Amino acid sequence: MREFAAVAVALTLASPVAAQTSAHDTSHASHAKGDSAFAALQVRGKIAMGVDQYTSKHRFEPLPDGGRIELQRLEDDAAGTATIREHLQAIAHAFVEGDFSTPAYVHWREVPGAATIARKRAQLRVIYKPLPRGGQLRLQSKDPEVVKAIHEFLAFQRGDHRAGE
Repeated sequence: MREFAAVAVALTLASPVAAQTSAHDTSHASHAKGDSAFAALQVRGKIAMGVDQYTSKHRFEPLPDGGRIELQRLEDDAAGTATIREHLQAIAHAFVEGDFSTPAYVHWREVPGAATIARKRAQLRVIYKPLPRGGQLRLQSKDPEVVKAIHEFLAFQRGDHRAGE
């Protein structure tokens, strides 16, 4: 847990977005209907991903061989789209290396399924694909334990981000 705390602090302090975070960034708390935990998740998401979570849409879709994570801007935004694409490519690389520290930071805890995926990362295939307003990651495996862990990971993310399909 000490490693997680160090990563969280490093991500917060080192992120160029963190330097831009202002009182305006937390003004979206009203969207969370008084839910300070969700508002905090949104702020950490902006720090980690580089885009305002209230002006972007996440999708976490389980599939028979793993699943798909999509992140797109709600409206045309070339800079935001480029930021999302850079973020997803970095996440793809991190996941292949077994590094799930960014989701842990955003959710302020280890995300269910992540430890199994990291441990069995040799059985994981991650494919990045650009989308019109962002991008997607396709997480695939032939290993039933990894597929189950991917489904747990996606279900938790879907719930925490309130990204019901």
